[in-house]
Amino acid sequence: MGDLKVIRVKQSILSNNDNRANDLRAELKKKGIFLINVMSSPGSGKTTLLVNLINRLKDKLKIGVMEADIDADVDANTVSKQTGVKTIQLNTSGECHLDAKMTSDGIDGLQPDGLELLFLENIGNLVCPAEFDTGANFNLVILSIPEGDDKPIKYPLMFTVGNAFVFTKIDALPLFTFDFEKAEEAILRHNKGAVFFPVSAKTNEGMEALADYVYKLVKDYQAK
Repeated sequence: MGDLKVIRVKQSILSNNDNRANDLRAELKKKGIFLINVMSSPGSGKTTLLVNLINRLKDKLKIGVMEADIDADVDANTVSKQTGVKTIQLNTSGECHLDAKMTSDGIDGLQPDGLELLFLENIGNLVCPAEFDTGANFNLVILSIPEGDDKPIKYPLMFTVGNAFVFTKIDALPLFTFDFEKAEEAILRHNKGAVFFPVSAKTNEGMEALADYVYKLVKDYQAK
């Protein structure tokens, strides 16, 4: 009985969250805001990638950022100082993920009216964030070269819920063994529509292609 009760509670929580997430997407659509949820493990280079990406897009799109962390504001300060775009910090007080309500509360705090593109940098974790729909329109998953090409096998849910996958720190390839074909094949087994971007935010390799892709996502969303 105990096991059954736990399962029911979890199903109820996820179901309620899914409903909130769908409501949030409807609200964002009315405002013309495209929300991208950025997920990865700690140290993958999420913030560095976002800074590079935002600086390529901020003259074309009105952008805002929500930076989530368990209890810190380092990343929010970095993004704000290095890009100049509207930024807010979301502290989860120990929670290892964001859900739709947390995201909605963050959006209310950011006051995003007039924005076209909103980035949500989720908690650094390849497990919990994949379980909760944040209400985002798009999930961008980052996998860095130093982490290894086996992460899609070890954490399949994260690589199932993602829409596009960025292989970061490709400038470090001479120092690490990373098989792109192996990683892509593992992801495609769970996610037939996956697209891939090998990039280096340090050398700028591949960043223009990623920026063009994100820009097109936003414009296609606005055109519907």
